[in-house]
Amino acid sequence: MTDQASVTRLDLEDGIAVVTVDSPPVNALGAAVRDGVASRMREAAADQAVHAIVLLCAGRTFFAGADITEFGKPPRGIPLGQLVTLIEDSPKPVVAAIHGTALGGGLETALGCHYRVAVPSARVGLPEVKLGILPGAGGTQRLPRVVGVQRALEMITSGEHVPAAKAKEAGLIDEIVPEGGLREGAVAFARKVVAEGRGTRKVRELSDKLEAARATPEVFAEFRKANARKFRGFEAPEACIAAVEAAVNLPFADGIARERELFTKLVSGTQSKAQRYVFFAEREVKKIPDLPDTTPTLPVASVGIIGAGTMGGGISMNFLNAGIPVTIVEAKAENLDRGLATIRKNYEATAAKGRLKPEDVGTRMGLLTGSLDMGSLGSQDLVIEAIFENMDLKKETFARLDQVAKPGAILASNTSYLDVDEIASVTKRPESVIGMHFFSPANVMRLLEVVRAEKASKEVVATAMKLAPKIGKMGVLVGVCHGFVGNRMLAERQREANRLVEEGAMPWEVDRVLYGFGLPMGPFAMSDLAGLDIGWSRETSKGATLREKLCEMDRRGQKTGAGFYDYDASRKASPSPAVEELVLAHSKAKGITRRSFTDEEILQRLVFPMINEGAKILEEGKALRASDIDMVWIAGYGWPVYRGGPMFYADTVGLKTVLDAMERWEREIGPEFKPAALLRAKAERGETFTGAA
Repeated sequence: MTDQASVTRLDLEDGIAVVTVDSPPVNALGAAVRDGVASRMREAAADQAVHAIVLLCAGRTFFAGADITEFGKPPRGIPLGQLVTLIEDSPKPVVAAIHGTALGGGLETALGCHYRVAVPSARVGLPEVKLGILPGAGGTQRLPRVVGVQRALEMITSGEHVPAAKAKEAGLIDEIVPEGGLREGAVAFARKVVAEGRGTRKVRELSDKLEAARATPEVFAEFRKANARKFRGFEAPEACIAAVEAAVNLPFADGIARERELFTKLVSGTQSKAQRYVFFAEREVKKIPDLPDTTPTLPVASVGIIGAGTMGGGISMNFLNAGIPVTIVEAKAENLDRGLATIRKNYEATAAKGRLKPEDVGTRMGLLTGSLDMGSLGSQDLVIEAIFENMDLKKETFARLDQVAKPGAILASNTSYLDVDEIASVTKRPESVIGMHFFSPANVMRLLEVVRAEKASKEVVATAMKLAPKIGKMGVLVGVCHGFVGNRMLAERQREANRLVEEGAMPWEVDRVLYGFGLPMGPFAMSDLAGLDIGWSRETSKGATLREKLCEMDRRGQKTGAGFYDYDASRKASPSPAVEELVLAHSKAKGITRRSFTDEEILQRLVFPMINEGAKILEEGKALRASDIDMVWIAGYGWPVYRGGPMFYADTVGLKTVLDAMERWEREIGPEFKPAALLRAKAERGETFTGAA
């Protein structure tokens, strides 16, 4: 247990007390830190030689937040809310000196101070909403009194990190002091406060910026409406809004009580547990047992891409965004020209929206070279193949690439399903071959499945994992198997979605259930968006599936105005009577007696087989951890973060519930529902996959 005296100290500089906190790595507001600050504040307040107090943190940052490892444990030390009040009640002016970040409880502590100064590089924010909670130490009550209700709502519900300059514009920072001169600047500011007789300015007593909201109470309804889509399914944003409403409509003490009530409900709820689990899982995913941080990596100063289609172009943009030159190779000039034009068009569209400077478009395009010659890939450090998903074609490509790529170059396949070991076998350097499975659209989606081929060297695997965050991706290490982690589990869901429609549900009922669960869209809406004719040809179509029948009817998705749904001119979907008729006829032709399904039945039939497949993936060692599987689904497929991923969700519903359903379906429907041995063992022992639910 850390001693409070070891993490705080008090120095006196000619009437200014400087309370310094030194609790590496980020000065988290754990019990020892809170108690230490409280003691030093009391000591400074009682010293007649002290005229003002500066609260400063050593190391790389101000308080970066509360110590979330304390959540759910017996309370120790002075509660943060009480510490903030103690600071605010100091009879002597207190100045917060901010560098690095003042986040969550760190900003709440700064709001308890009477004044705030910061260096230009500092950032402040209340990111608790990202953990499924709200600021619980007065943040929702004090922030709107300083920056106004609208800005407070934006900051608290988004969790954004606000740069010092913008924080000063909003009134949150009183003065910007020189970089590298925080202590001197803060002490000088404190002297100015004393000299000018400003006294203590308690945020809780400010009301000017609340009056505007009291005069326009519709601000809250308008904010809810404007953000309804973004907040869909999340409990914490609505609680944050309700807490800010309390700041406007209730006395300060009652507002604090309301904030505490809302916080307590959230922190004990499943959503917050899920979001806190994801917070740690995202950090855990980088840890590979046999690849310590000291594992050597290979330089990646230039990249080659084979294929200038949708995936190749999107993959290229990730590297161009990171300032890494890219050579993109195509077989035909028209395909290359189209691919290069699409990349430029994407950048220009981003610039038109103000998210990219116009000159940056030229800079990034200047790093891109197009070629029709595979031989132009002879000097790149990494070459990624992004061609059609056909094993023979990929093996032919890698055999050619093996002849032209320089020794030591990493050769990667962007395959979604295929055996990377088989692809590597056609080269003389299987130790350099790896899978790098980007998700579409590749320049947007965060997930990168790094597929560890059997003979891939540790240096190659470590390089790919370290490269992922440099190009804005979350790298998740997976093993070689059909579909790897994400698509292997997706296949289970897709099979059951199709079967549910044959057995009695309609496509829009299946989609509605998954959308209500929190996913961006259901499988049939997704198929319409992508195009039902991907991989379909009229010459080989046998009309055996609903998809084939729809394509034969020229209902190929949104692009033709009809697919599983009917679409109007603005591509708004509506259930299709023609598809309903087709579904009924299809079931009848297959001799299936249709029945109705409850939403719960539909959800379980879609999700439980995925969980079972996840258990098999863990059994086979194709994923290191259950949490890695969950990160694949959150970062790559839009699984709602507040449900924590499929394996965390399994823990919340109970593995026995999943096992019982799988056993019942195995008896009633077929052997594809046979429970995984790991699922059975854990359910029978009363264990969980993640240990976090």
